[in-house]
Amino acid sequence: MAFSDGIADFRSDTVTRPTPEMLEAMASAPLGDDVYHDDPTVNGLEQESADLLGKEAAVFVPTGTMGNQLAIMAQTNPGEEVLAHEGSHVRSIEGGAPQALSGVGFRTVSGEGGQIEPADVDSAMEWSGFFPVIGLMVWENTHNLSGGRVVPIDLMEKTSESARRHGLNVHIDGARIFNAVAASGVPITRYAATADSVQFCFSKGLGAPIGSIVCGSTELMAEVRRLRKRLGGGMRQTGVIAAAARVALASRDRLVEDHILARRLGDLFADAFPGSVDPVSIETNMARIDFQSIGLSWVEASERLESAGIKVNPPLPGGWRIVTHRDVDASDAEKLLAALS
Repeated sequence: MAFSDGIADFRSDTVTRPTPEMLEAMASAPLGDDVYHDDPTVNGLEQESADLLGKEAAVFVPTGTMGNQLAIMAQTNPGEEVLAHEGSHVRSIEGGAPQALSGVGFRTVSGEGGQIEPADVDSAMEWSGFFPVIGLMVWENTHNLSGGRVVPIDLMEKTSESARRHGLNVHIDGARIFNAVAASGVPITRYAATADSVQFCFSKGLGAPIGSIVCGSTELMAEVRRLRKRLGGGMRQTGVIAAAARVALASRDRLVEDHILARRLGDLFADAFPGSVDPVSIETNMARIDFQSIGLSWVEASERLESAGIKVNPPLPGGWRIVTHRDVDASDAEKLLAALS
């Protein structure tokens, strides 16, 4: 449902508010100093996350961007390149952090829905000599800029095998990896097995107010923890926020509800504005709409939506992204369409 002030916010799944269960857990969480690694709530969350993914260890971090950057920093050297999809979040929406913090560039490939083929890896690794060394390959699943698309697991397995054959480590930006699990039915351990490190967010569809985590081997996570201190990520009594993350992780199965609502939104748009969206293309909790098909200027549409108590981001060249989450429901979706019709 809409927030208590009546606002229905479809801008992102990052806008969710903590549930009563999360607030209660935050208020009663046992605490310690996480920099000394003695906060029991954080330690519990890290162990749960590592076990869930089939990894040896995990490190709790403030944000997904920090988690991704720590994974890059720990697995590359300055002057190297990261092999990634051209529309990857680590390359496009993290403020140039890899270049600034790790001194790395990008070797990009193109593919539908964030896909990287084994042949893309083989081709990229053929270039040597004066070309930068490729030190790491990065997946993003689900793939944000393509509308929350799920990268198929069989492709991930084949391409990661190719990367490892060339001596590359592999990282998954799994900010919304549990959306991929909910949409595909593929166990999270199978996704995680394709990579040396995995980052996922508690503060997106899972609904916690803050926090992400990086999972991997004990040795790699020790380096991530050391580098986290360098970046200012040592947060002391972090159990206050880790408690909400634990509640969010335990309720991850509800993500399928967001996917059903996103598909419902797609059906409503397809009926009201033919050609604006193919509902079948909506795989998770994001609907990408052809805004031109609506027949309104953005100024007019935004005024209507604001008057109706609806928040959305403006359309981008790749489409108009509308995101569902635990704090919007079918009545909010119908209100959105009514404001535009």
